[in-house]
Amino acid sequence: MSGIQAACEAVAAGDAAAFSRVVEATSARLFRLAARMLGDLGEAEDVLQDAYVRAFDALRSGRFDGRSSPETWLYRVVTNAALDAMRARKRRRWWGLGGGKRQGQAPEEGEGEMAEPAEQVSSAERLAAREALRELSGWMADLPDEQRTALILKELEGLPTSEVATIMGSSVGAVEQRLVRARATLRRRSEGG
Repeated sequence: MSGIQAACEAVAAGDAAAFSRVVEATSARLFRLAARMLGDLGEAEDVLQDAYVRAFDALRSGRFDGRSSPETWLYRVVTNAALDAMRARKRRRWWGLGGGKRQGQAPEEGEGEMAEPAEQVSSAERLAAREALRELSGWMADLPDEQRTALILKELEGLPTSEVATIMGSSVGAVEQRLVRARATLRRRSEGG
């Protein structure tokens, strides 16, 4: 039994303090997922907090049935919370209430943590790479939510397709189709189409 699974079972049995072990073991990965989905570090923090509240409530009330691993289930909780935030952002934009950065927008200089490459890179190369990343982020933001989510979970998080399907509540075939469509769209965009 994994430490996360044992902690989840302890929470379900009434040990609320055990949830801190769940948070400690998963927060880095789940924050990275939320940040990649939302493109905004502040919003990712809010979504992760919301997801942990949802997870804690589900564990305490017995709504987590254990059909999947706790890790997979937590990915799904965070994915759903991020999708809810993206929908809310779209509604705010529709009603002209702002809503922050565009989804998937690359962090501005100084935001987030970007590691410098080991070898020396010229300013021009760094600028070109930053511009390419910004362009790719824009293309990712233009993908439908389901395609973008599948692509992030599969390619950026490195999850197997079967786990992506479980997290998204879809069949493996549906996830594969979303991935094919997302990749085709990104390929067309990169070729100028």
